[in-house]
Amino acid sequence: MRSLPMRNVVATFYRRRHAVLSKTFHHDNTVETILRTYLSLGGQKSNEVKRRQDNWFLPYFLYRNSYSTGFTSVHGERPSAEYAKLRKESLEIKFGHVLGYYRFGPFLALYRAAIISFHVLKLTIWQFFVQDIKKRSIKFRETLISLGPFYIKLGQALSTRPDILPTVYCQELAKLQDQIPPFPTYVAMKSIESQLGFPVSRLFADISPEPIAAASLGQVYKAHLHTGELVAVKVQRPGMSLSLTLDALLFNMIGGQLKRFAKARKDLLVAVNEMVRHMFDEIDYILEAQNAERFASLYGNDQKSPKNTAGNTVEFKKRNGIKVPKIYWNLTRKAVLTMEWIDGIKLTDEGGLKKVCLNRRELIDQGLYCSLRQLLEVGFFHADPHPGNLVATGDGSLAYFDFGMMGDIPRHYRVGLIQVLVHFVNRDSLGLANDFLSLGFIPEGVDIQLVSDALKASFGDGTRQSQDFQGIMNQLYDVMYEFNFSLPPDYALVIRAAGITRRHCKSFGS
Repeated sequence: MRSLPMRNVVATFYRRRHAVLSKTFHHDNTVETILRTYLSLGGQKSNEVKRRQDNWFLPYFLYRNSYSTGFTSVHGERPSAEYAKLRKESLEIKFGHVLGYYRFGPFLALYRAAIISFHVLKLTIWQFFVQDIKKRSIKFRETLISLGPFYIKLGQALSTRPDILPTVYCQELAKLQDQIPPFPTYVAMKSIESQLGFPVSRLFADISPEPIAAASLGQVYKAHLHTGELVAVKVQRPGMSLSLTLDALLFNMIGGQLKRFAKARKDLLVAVNEMVRHMFDEIDYILEAQNAERFASLYGNDQKSPKNTAGNTVEFKKRNGIKVPKIYWNLTRKAVLTMEWIDGIKLTDEGGLKKVCLNRRELIDQGLYCSLRQLLEVGFFHADPHPGNLVATGDGSLAYFDFGMMGDIPRHYRVGLIQVLVHFVNRDSLGLANDFLSLGFIPEGVDIQLVSDALKASFGDGTRQSQDFQGIMNQLYDVMYEFNFSLPPDYALVIRAAGITRRHCKSFGS
């Protein structure tokens, strides 16, 4: 049985549903099929929503008054400059507090500044000799890798910001991975003892001698509690708070040069400051644990199955819903997170899925449907759903991991996103341009007809080549860059989540 929120959201679009679904869809891929299925749910009208159907296009003032932060990356110098100033002051205060805990803090700051300045100087000299944008994008990616975890994370975030960087740079930065070696286990054990206040032997019956997984911000160990439960222990890389704070401050020194080299838009610094906020969220494991429990309460053990356009329920074999690891709060602190260990099979492991009689295509469809619920119905979504953070369990459930990067979009943005998706699926360029305008993505004074024409050109001529989803998205990114779009932070995370999902669906052959 459908939930009330689902009926309310879908009923809002009931009046346009038949017009949408009656059009011929020439773009038969998994994402659009699932999207059409989702949009066709909820045949019954809600009287309450029906009274609101006249408010189809949302007023622009909602865009300005409902941001997740008081100072956001919007068009206009004053709010952007004020936001950047406040973020810089906040970082300086935080940096002062952090330095108090490190005896050689000032020397570390000078040493780090020298390293960053050296790499940026090389980049500055290099730009005078190379004008090819592809080669410049490769050099830009390589420089970010050389600068370490903060800049790798920054590059990953910028790869989903076509409103800031040219498409070539976005594509190149999408190749960035957490290519950081794990830190020594004895350091991790000392961190666990420092955070939890007891020797490791008193906390765990046993713990793996080496990390099971490692990334730029931390690494994971497998352990048993004295009560017998199998758990995953996530330990933060030492000095991350100091490192992120210092690098974020120093970015204000080199941001202008990086902006010129990458031909970035004017609000690069503001966007980076917002990304820094998300990075600090990622190293707060208490917040991550809270996110996990919230995600579990919203989507865990979700028994609902989608219906296709004919009204038939699409059942998934052995479908037990969404699983989220249980949090052990007595063993969780700001830099140590202890959670239930869940054995699973990666969706990339087709052979492993076949052994337990699981259909990979159905699991992928199930994941896509859950993603659409997150983005369109509830608004609280996982912003980093790559294959390492999503596995199938033996009973057919999907288990999510790593809740450090989450997004939360308010209802009126979700309604706007549904409009965007409907117009995108139907290749309605004028409707899409008006959606972007109503959401505030387009700066004031831009000719909407010009945007519409550019969007129409990006859709192609209806040939097979023009129907390629990624090709269309790349051209849409070019339009965003050309017309100086400005994405609010939450929508930037939406693009990140949708891009990761689509990219891996394509790699799965869906």
